[in-house]
Amino acid sequence: MWWQYIIIFIALLIISLIVLKLNKKDFTFEINKLVQYLGGKDNILDTEINMSRFIVTLKDVSLADKDAIQKLGAKGIVEIDNQLKIIFGPSARVLKKYISELK
Repeated sequence: MWWQYIIIFIALLIISLIVLKLNKKDFTFEINKLVQYLGGKDNILDTEINMSRFIVTLKDVSLADKDAIQKLGAKGIVEIDNQLKIIFGPSARVLKKYISELK
């Protein structure tokens, strides 16, 4: 009877690993979309993080698609001069790291 529990445990472990792998691919895909919605990597001059805010300095803010960024999961966007302050929550740090690696 104990072998049934082992089989169930292994099945759940495999399912959770598959879900984690799919979520990681989706996150990378979403970051690529974010770069595109910010006007491309050539439009991004600098990135910063401040707690849950992802602050990006752009060459041309008019190229940024704020509605599309909102649909990616941003909780808010504030535009000041050539900067966008985007509230993404805890994933802001990962975003900065990935976008910095693109440059």
